[in-house]
Amino acid sequence: MGTSAADCRFCGIVAGEVAAHRVLDDGTAVAFLDTRPLFPGHVLVVPRRHVETLTDLPEPDVGPFFGRVRRVAGAVERSMEAAGSFVAANNRVSQSVPHFHVHVVPRNRKDGLRGFFWPRTRYADDEQAAEVAARVRAALGA
Repeated sequence: MGTSAADCRFCGIVAGEVAAHRVLDDGTAVAFLDTRPLFPGHVLVVPRRHVETLTDLPEPDVGPFFGRVRRVAGAVERSMEAAGSFVAANNRVSQSVPHFHVHVVPRNRKDGLRGFFWPRTRYADDEQAAEVAARVRAALGA
């Protein structure tokens, strides 16, 4: 279902074999402009190590990786004179390249994006919400 590092476009960018407009490159992560940006300054941040999803990222790598995401988010906002940013990642579903990546998108009021990109719903009642919360807690082992 996934892809190996040898066949991964983002691993090619990390290795310098595929051209990209890099904005950050260190031992933890590589960040580069998305080739199909929502807005100019839309950056993808990827771990150097080939992992397909957030849940595959080794726990010791999570903090350092998201430290880079945080730095990139601040830089995108400052450089693009944006009021804020949208920071998001897909896990498998809607993940166009099976190498974990975080989108950092500059945002401004009335920029045309409306919150999330999907319709929001509500729980039928408090009982349904409590049941869902219990299922997630159980999966966490809590």
